[in-house]
Amino acid sequence: MKMKCILCTLGALVMCTAPVFAQAANKQEKSEFNPHWFMQVQAGASYTLGEGPFGKLVSPAAALSAGYQFSPVWGLRFGLSGWQSKGAWVSPQTTYQYKYLQGNVEATLDLANLFGRFNPRRTVNPFLFAGVGLNGAFDNDEANALNDSGYRLGNIWSGSKVFVAGRLGLGVNFRLSDCVLFGVEMNANMLSDKYNSKKAGNLDWQFNALGGFTFRFGKNHKKARTAAVVPAPAPAPAPEPAPAPVEEKPAVKETPAPAPAAVAERPAELRENIFFRIGSSQIRTTEEAKVGALVEYLKANPEANVEILGYADAATGSHAVNLKISKLRAESVAAALKKAGIAASRISAEGRGDTAQPFPGVEKNRVSICIAK
Repeated sequence: MKMKCILCTLGALVMCTAPVFAQAANKQEKSEFNPHWFMQVQAGASYTLGEGPFGKLVSPAAALSAGYQFSPVWGLRFGLSGWQSKGAWVSPQTTYQYKYLQGNVEATLDLANLFGRFNPRRTVNPFLFAGVGLNGAFDNDEANALNDSGYRLGNIWSGSKVFVAGRLGLGVNFRLSDCVLFGVEMNANMLSDKYNSKKAGNLDWQFNALGGFTFRFGKNHKKARTAAVVPAPAPAPAPEPAPAPVEEKPAVKETPAPAPAAVAERPAELRENIFFRIGSSQIRTTEEAKVGALVEYLKANPEANVEILGYADAATGSHAVNLKISKLRAESVAAALKKAGIAASRISAEGRGDTAQPFPGVEKNRVSICIAK
């Protein structure tokens, strides 16, 4: 019955996360995957399947892991987990504890990238994993004391013991930034019948529920490479026609044409790039001179208008947050121009989020590009 409950919990976790990555498959990302190393720190609870009440068989657990993500779908993880396991004797009802440390190697499968398109900014990323472990159990004094008092456990061991474990599990990672994830996972470990010192004629099952942080060493994506466009060859020049014969005419004295009236030249457009601090839409003191130059140009050219395009860098925040901050940056410059006496009808302001990055790097894309003409 306890095994069925645990399997139902794993199934429910899959059902809850499936719509998330199915929906994300429709998103277009102009990025390609970048292989990278990562490290995980986790803590939680361990439960060894037994005949006692569930709460009395729960004990603390922790894990420290590292790994390498080879592709959007496949990765390899290896690490150490352990702390404490518990067993139970039915009559009289008694629980006993012992320690363990387990080394693990497992393959990981990213379900979101398996069923959907690779998206480095996806918030929820479910995954499966399976592998093997080597479990070193020790400090089994409580079970030995129970066995010595007359309750024959059947598979009692003392000192330390090494067991081979098969393991599989399911987890979900939540993206906090390009390099930091918060994740939860459940895993099951299949061990020898001797693990909990009791003889039952079947495998001993140990389950872990863990939560913790994953730290990527480098980003998981890079800008997609675009194919070079080869220009079409220019057409061959047409042959020049033969010159027509020239008929000689008597010279005619030409009257000089009047000089054309001078035409006022249209002033060249003015472009100013006003940069902002991260997460801010307030115009810095160092950028106020650029706003002043725009005001001077617009007052000197009453027919000119100004277009303001706000941007945010793609490396910080989500699409929604970046769209909002880009609009605020454009509106901040527009407000400064209005305050200086420029009519609102001559100003257009638009936020474009992080859909385009007009400059290389990160800091320069926290900008409002102003074009007056």
